[in-house]
Amino acid sequence: MPLKIRSLPILLVGIVLGLSVALGADLLRQRQSLQEAAAGAARLQDAEVLIEVLERIGREYVDVIDDSQLFESAIRGVLGELDSHSRYLAPDDYEDIRISTSGNYSGVGLDVSFEAGKVIVVTPLDGTPAQRAGILPGDMLVSVDDILVDEKHVEDTIGRMRGLPGTGVTVDVIREGEDEPLRFALIRSEIRVKTVRSEYLGNGFGYIRLTGFSDRTADDLTDAAKDLQIQAGNELRGVVLDLRNNPGGVLDAAVDIADAFLDRGLIVRGTGRIREARFTHYATPGDILSGVELAVLINGGSASASEIVAGALQENDRARLVGETTFGKGSVQTIIPLSEGRAIKLTTSRYLTPSGRSINGTGIEPDIVVHARNPRKQFGRAGNDIDPSEDEQLQEALRVIGYVPVELSPVSR
Repeated sequence: MPLKIRSLPILLVGIVLGLSVALGADLLRQRQSLQEAAAGAARLQDAEVLIEVLERIGREYVDVIDDSQLFESAIRGVLGELDSHSRYLAPDDYEDIRISTSGNYSGVGLDVSFEAGKVIVVTPLDGTPAQRAGILPGDMLVSVDDILVDEKHVEDTIGRMRGLPGTGVTVDVIREGEDEPLRFALIRSEIRVKTVRSEYLGNGFGYIRLTGFSDRTADDLTDAAKDLQIQAGNELRGVVLDLRNNPGGVLDAAVDIADAFLDRGLIVRGTGRIREARFTHYATPGDILSGVELAVLINGGSASASEIVAGALQENDRARLVGETTFGKGSVQTIIPLSEGRAIKLTTSRYLTPSGRSINGTGIEPDIVVHARNPRKQFGRAGNDIDPSEDEQLQEALRVIGYVPVELSPVSR
């Protein structure tokens, strides 16, 4: 009996606590529901204001504006305010993205970049109308079909250079040393983007340049490595991987490239708000170079997927980085399809190097700093006949892997 008396207060306390928890949970749910309702009401009010603004513009703006154009501009504005990489994709823009990841399109074959408010030719691709016509790296695009380049909509400029095979397009460029702009009349053709170039340097050493990361890049890299092994008589001793001026591309391709050179270890980790944006990628057994010496060339044009590869190889002690600090793009964008062939490109994740480092805005520093005295004199660039001895960054990378010089002929592709 005493046991029961002593147990009664404990029982009552338990009942009270249980009721308190239950009531507290119920109140919490009610509070959360009220908070959600309040947040929903606030969003509704904001949406009503947006609609009101659009209606007033549609009725009262000095020029008549098409409703669809007005709504597209509003969407572009919302996404543009998020960050420099998120944007709205009209059907043509969406198709351009699809093309760039597949590696095939119809156009003139110019790889361009946006630098200090100018659209600069990075390189004309091998065997393309642009290369055959004589457009050079460093040329500045000023107009396409007499439409001036708009620095705020570079994608529109790129889109105008693409079109059906056999159709014509004129491109005007400003070239250093020329008094007047140069005009090129080009005929569009089918372009297969080759993102991998390789060169056997002799004495068991090879060179591989990646110009982008598409769905084909990993397979093409494997083929290039095999070719170098064959040319070296299966006695390959070292390789330089050139990622300079490589703006990036497909995330999965970057993971595959890093994995190709690693036998084990973490490649990259992604953080984000939704489950799909959180990821961890590890290397699988097997190194396509069988552990031979590896150096990686980087510079300020190495971005995004290039930085994933460079960071993974550096922090897993697989390669030494030579050159200049990379661009510093540590975010991942997801293409989200919408209705009527449209989409949005939205930043959904930030990635971390194997050590947990975010390189967003800071970039990856090389192990050995070598500044290029003349950035246009880079060995391996399409359309360039550059003697390797003129590329001081390449020379340092070769020294790192123990290269013994032999007489080399200029690159000619």
